[in-house]
Formats: sequence, C-alpha cells, structure tokens
Amino acid sequence: MFKSLHPNIRIRIYTSFLSRVIGSMIFPFMAIYFTYQINATIAGILLMINIAVQFIAGLYGGYLADLVGRKKMMVIGEWMKLFAFFGMVLANSPLGTLPLLTFIMMLVVSVATGFVNPAAEAMLIDVSTKETRSFMYSINYWAVNLSVMIGLIVGGWFYKNHLFELLIALFLMSILTLWMTAVLIEETYSGSKNITRKEYGFKPIIQSYQTVIKDISFIWFTIGGIAILSIEYQRNNFIAVRLENEFIPTKINLLNLLEVNLDGVKLLSLLTVENTLIIILFTVLASKWLKNKPEKPLMYIGFILFGLGYAIMSFSNNLYQLFTAVIILSVGELIYVPTRQSLLAAIVDDTKRAAYMAFNGFVFQIGKLVGTLGIIVGGKIGGIGMANVCIAFILLGIIFSQLGLRKLAHSSSIDSTIS
Repeated sequence: MFKSLHPNIRIRIYTSFLSRVIGSMIFPFMAIYFTYQINATIAGILLMINIAVQFIAGLYGGYLADLVGRKKMMVIGEWMKLFAFFGMVLANSPLGTLPLLTFIMMLVVSVATGFVNPAAEAMLIDVSTKETRSFMYSINYWAVNLSVMIGLIVGGWFYKNHLFELLIALFLMSILTLWMTAVLIEETYSGSKNITRKEYGFKPIIQSYQTVIKDISFIWFTIGGIAILSIEYQRNNFIAVRLENEFIPTKINLLNLLEVNLDGVKLLSLLTVENTLIIILFTVLASKWLKNKPEKPLMYIGFILFGLGYAIMSFSNNLYQLFTAVIILSVGELIYVPTRQSLLAAIVDDTKRAAYMAFNGFVFQIGKLVGTLGIIVGGKIGGIGMANVCIAFILLGIIFSQLGLRKLAHSSSIDSTIS
C-alpha cells in the first residue's frame, strides 16, 4: 500500500527520516553543548531565541507556501540547511570551537525549518486523498519515531566525543535531501497569481488569526496544552543538563551480555528510547482500550501521570526510579494525547478549522520556549524545585483545559467517546 501513495509523499517520508536520524544525534543535546561552552543561563536564553525565531519563521513560511508554491519554499529551506550545517562543521572542527557561530547557524536552521515544514505539510495534503490520508500520517508517525529513536541511541553514545564527525554526516545527508527535494518532488501548488508587495507583510497573517484569538474558550484550552507540553520539553533542557552534571558515570550490564559505561548523556538517550519504544509498541493497544470511555477524566489522568513521571526525572539519579518514571509518563502520554485531540476537534469552529489547527500547532513552539526556561530556573531552584514546577504545570494544564471546555459542558460532544 505504501507504493500506492503519491511519489511526493514517499519522497518526503524518506527525506524526513534521513534528516531526523542524523539531526536527532545532535540537536537534542545542544542544551548541554551551550551550557558546557558558555553557561546554563546563556544557554537557556540562546535556545529561547532559537525557538522564537523558528516560531516566527513557521508563521511566515506557511503563508509564503500559499503565495509562491510548496516546492520552491522546500528547496529554499534545504539550501539554507546545507549552508548552516557547513557552518556548524567549520565552527566545531578539530582546529577549535566557536559556539557563537554554531548558534548563528542554528538560527539559520530554524528559519529553514520554518520554511520547509509548513510547505511540506501542505504538499502532503495536496497530493493525498481522504482515503489515503490516515495511512499516510500513520506511516509518517512511525518513521518519525523510528528515526528519532535511532538518532538518540547513536547520539547518546557518540555526541560528546565525535560531534565533528556527526556534523559532517549531517552535512552530507543534507546534500542528499536537497537533491531529492529539488529533483524528485513535483510542485503541487502554483501559488497566488496576483502577488502584491503588501501580501508579503505580516498584516495579512495577523488578520487571518483574529477570529481564532477572539475564541476565549479555545485560547484557554490552548494554554492548558502549552502547560503540559512545557513539562515534556524539560527533557532536552533542564533534565538533560542536570543528568550530565549530577549523574555519576557507572558501569552497567545489558542483559548480562554487554558492559557499558553509562554517563548522563547516554542515560538521557536510553530514557528517551524507552519512551519512544513504549509509544510505538502500545499506541494501538491504548487506542482500543480508550474506545467508548469518557474523554475528559481520562485526559486529566493522563496529564497527572505524564507530569509525575517528569517530576521524578527532575530530581532523581536512581536508575530504577528514572526508568520507572519513563513508564509512568509514557502511560500518561498514551492516555492524554488521543483524548485531548478528540476534545480539541469538538471545540473548534468547523468553518475555520484550518486556522484553528494552525494556531494549535503553536502549542509545541511555545511549549519549547517555556521549556527552555527550565535551564535558567532549574539552575536557581534545583531538581526538587523543578519537580514542584512540573506539578504546578499539571494543575495549570487541568485548570485551563477545563476553562476551555466549559462551553461544551452541556453538549453531547463532551460525553462522546473516542471513535
């Protein structure tokens, strides 16, 4: 059935997989990189700036994809990535390390990502049908999780001592993905025929989101989602830095077959792989279990388990506790993600669904932005303090989500079950 998908879909899944495999060996550990090269406070500020740039670029990139076409924006973005990755190679060569240049190149990557991703998502919709879309997204979901898992495993073991080699691999992979995008992908949207100078500004973008912003219930629900996602993004920020600084390297036996030296970076990669494996292996089972069950209470239970797992990871250095915490948060993730998505679909205005879904995508970017604050705040209040912050975010997530769902309190939508 995969071969029956449009060639653009297959090529995009291939390029995304290849890029994420190498990228996941490097970018999840950049908080550690900047903390080591500069300090925790500056690292947090730099990563916040990086996320803000990608947030703005994503807004503008999506808008431009409707003006000039999907492929053109994707090719521009891939060229920018190629340039940025070459710059990162030069900034981290055996001749010396230039963290400021590395950061500037990361900004270029963020702008490129903001150009590529919205155009690619629009292209996938352009060339898919209602019948193939579900299968397309399922395949893409598995490919993303598999690529991230592979990247984290390799990166956790080689990032500290072989960053230069990993960056070279990323640069070479970028050449391949640029070629595949420029040569193999077909344009699916010709863009606006009557582009004016004014249309390139930000005013039309702001106007298109005015209706969404005025929907207070939706905004409350979105803030609740931001609170929960802010917890998750502590993993590659505060938790990553804490484990690198606090976890005492130790030798462990894997199934009595292999003895490895485990440090904070390697431990983080193992914990992330554990989470990814649980999600991949049990998503179908969890979906069947959730069927015909009430959504709201399950979503809140998922929030609690998810947040508690990360709260434990915020302070514990005990291997058994950390791996158990990942099981707890993974179960919470399996529960809250589908229930929240179902409730989200019930509260949006169907006549402006695209705008609502686009705005909901900001949850991830703002969650990342808030998550990077953990490096700065965590450096002041410590692990126990950050665990309390996680609990506070759980409560905020529940409170704001409940406020967002008030208008459906007497509607059958709330009592509906996951289809």
